[in-house]
Parts: sequence; C-alpha cells; structure tokens
Amino acid sequence: RRHRSSQGCVQNFVSLCGNSWGVCWYGCMMLNHAHHMLEIFYFWRIAHVQLHNCNLQLLSTCNCILLVLPTCTYTHDTFLFQTYVTYTHVLYISFAISADTFLFQTKHKTEFVTDYVFEAVKCNAIYESRYLLGTSIARPCIAKEMVRIANEEGALYLAHGATGKGNDQVRFEMCAQALMPQAQMIAPWRDAEFIESFKGRTDLLAYCEKHNIPVDAKPKSNYSIDENLYHTSYESGILEDANCTYEEDMFKMTTSPQNAPEKSDTVVIEFKSGVPVKITNETDGTVKTDPLEIFLYCNEIAGKHGIGRIDIVENRFVGIKSRGVYETPGGTLLREAHLDLEGVCMDREVKRITENMSAEFTRLCYYGFWFAPEMDLIRHSIDYAQREVEGTVKIELYKGNCIIRGRESALSLYHADLASMDIEHGGEAFDYNPADAQGFIRINATRLKTYAALRAKVDN
Repeated sequence: RRHRSSQGCVQNFVSLCGNSWGVCWYGCMMLNHAHHMLEIFYFWRIAHVQLHNCNLQLLSTCNCILLVLPTCTYTHDTFLFQTYVTYTHVLYISFAISADTFLFQTKHKTEFVTDYVFEAVKCNAIYESRYLLGTSIARPCIAKEMVRIANEEGALYLAHGATGKGNDQVRFEMCAQALMPQAQMIAPWRDAEFIESFKGRTDLLAYCEKHNIPVDAKPKSNYSIDENLYHTSYESGILEDANCTYEEDMFKMTTSPQNAPEKSDTVVIEFKSGVPVKITNETDGTVKTDPLEIFLYCNEIAGKHGIGRIDIVENRFVGIKSRGVYETPGGTLLREAHLDLEGVCMDREVKRITENMSAEFTRLCYYGFWFAPEMDLIRHSIDYAQREVEGTVKIELYKGNCIIRGRESALSLYHADLASMDIEHGGEAFDYNPADAQGFIRINATRLKTYAALRAKVDN
C-alpha cells in the first residue's frame, strides 16, 4: 500500500544491466527475459492486471524472478505454495513494499561493469576458446541483488524463469543458495503442471499473441534473446539447426562487418592493475574515463565496426550441447587490448600460471560457482598478478577486426636492446652473452636425451 511506482519508475528499473532485470512484490513477480515472461502471467493469472496505472507488461523484458511472501502461512483455500494450488487468490495479498526498493540507478550498472565485467577482462576469461561469458557473468550480479532485496523484505522464496535444460537454472540457484542458504527455490519450468500447459516457446508465444503481450521474439525466427550491458545472445528457434544460418537483422549491438564503415577508428586504451581506466579515440578525439562510460563506448565503437560476433556450439554444464550466436563488442575489444598489454608487463611464469587461473575462473563462472571459496582464491590471485599490468594499447578497428598498432608501459619488461638482433649483448643495462645459450640448451636437452635412450632400448 506504500507502492508509489509509475510507468517511468518501472522503465527506469528494468534498465539495470541493459534491460534484463525486474522485480516483484506481493502478487507481482519479477518477470524473466522475453521468452520466459509468460510463465509469470500463467503462474499468477495476472496477465492484464493494472497496478496503479502501471501495466505489468512493462516488466516483460526482465531477467529474473523474486517472490516476496509474508511470513504468515496460507491455507489451502487461499494459497498453497508447495503444490502450486489456487494461484488466483495471490492477487488479494496487499502490496506492501516501497517502489524505492526496486529502483536501480546508474551505480548498479557501474557495479556490473566494475565488479563483474572487468573481473572477466582482468583474467582474459573465455569459455572453450570462444565464448566471453556474456550471460554467465550477469547471473551472479542478478542473484546478489535479488538476495539483498529478499533479505531486506523478509522474502521466503526466490524463483527464476530458467528452463530445465539450460545453465541458468544452475547459476541462479547456486549463487542464491551461496548467499542465502535458507532460501527455497521455485522453478516453474521444472514443474509438471506448468509444463503441461506450456510445452515450450511456441505455446508461450501463442499465449502472448492471444493476450496482446509484447515479447522480443519474431514469430518466424523465434529466437531466444538474452541482452545485458556485456553482450546479447541468440538461441533457440531456427538456430537449433546447427547448420542453419541466422538472419542479419537479428543483431542488436553490432553492424555487419560487410556494412561497417570503410574508414577505420583508432583507439588508445589505458589500463591500471589490469583494469581499463581510459579510452581515447584518436580519430575523432572522444575521451572517456568513467568505468561505465568507458565500457559503453567500447560497445559503441566496436559494434560500429562489426567486432565481437561469434556463432558456436558449446557444452552446457548440464551435459547438453547447444548452439548460440553471441555479440560482445566491448568485451572483445578490451580482451584484445588487455592480452596485448600483458605481453609486455607480465613475467613469463606468472603468465603461465595465470592462464591456468583464467581457465578455472571461466569454468567456475560458467558453472555458477561465482560465490564459491575457490573463486575467491582465483580472483585474489588474479588481482595480485595484475598489479603491474599498466600502460596503453593502440588498436585500429576495421570491419570486424581489432588490429594492434602499438603498446607502451612504464612497467614494461620488454627492452629493445635486450631483444635486438643487431646488438650481440644485452645492451648497457643487461649482462647477456649469447654464448651462454650453448650450456642452457645442453642442460635442457639432457632429459630429452635420456628419454631417447630409453625409447631406443625398448623399441629394439
């Protein structure tokens, strides 16, 4: 009854992390992204309810569900949660949470960038050599905020709209249970009664059409779209045929490389402790220093030049292979720049060890173990290794390509005299004698000679 929301407030709210957030208060559930939104309308039978002149359909692009329940016990006649009986009476529960609780401002977008996206950039995270974790990295951010609100409001249950075949069901629940062990989870896509009414996306879209509920899915292509600040992913529909190409107009964040500008842009990205702190476009003079603005501009300029598209078949945590098309323009640009800077700033053995850490960070993030103790260990270790990753990288952007044009660092381990083929020794600062390489090679070859002798004995 303290609810003071307006259309503008709700639209403001769903802008967190792109357009992929939402919330519910008593009787009004947080809606999942596009193709999952219908479960809520079915679940509570409130497809056309008006809430203080704020149409619930405005929340249809949100990415999670939070169910706030009073601490009292409902009878079978009003609401029996465990067996999903008598959904309609939930509408009689009072609205009792201030809209202020659910309004997310720019600081939450900044938190997503600094505490999640930049963490992935620091360790060059990439799953199966191609996927930059665009969906995976958003889930702990969403779960953390859901749990914060749930604890603040005394919620007893958390719910999500992830399917029973995907990774997100694992990610949401693992993150939520790590932060709120007492929480009980609700997953309609694993509920027999719900599945009986909605076999899949076709049934959901038909329901949307029947009740004039807007969704971001084309009837013909029927893509499942997940969108946040970091990336946009496309699955399902015609993409379930691994050999079927996608439609060009599907993409939201990137221009086709074929249609990208004929004139390139050259940007200089500055890092401190492995984190981007400034981007300068040398072509038009644009400069950004705020973390959120840096990342949004990376998305803009890289997307303009068709950078960051991939089409892959990946291995889901649940054991299913899935085909997905992803666009991650800003993430691709920052990863290329960061990798290059590490080349001049990071010790060889530290680099080798951090590459193993990167693989472990990626696995833990993809599988939903963001709040696990081993992830804390990896992230702290990465922070230590990134202390001296500082400097600038110059990159030319042109028709889908990030072309490195130079790098510079005050903490560089690269020394031209030491590496030069025109100077026999190491220059004035280093005592390096090429003749020493003979003994170095001989010692390192001892193991190989021993093994060769063994093989010769065995083979004969």
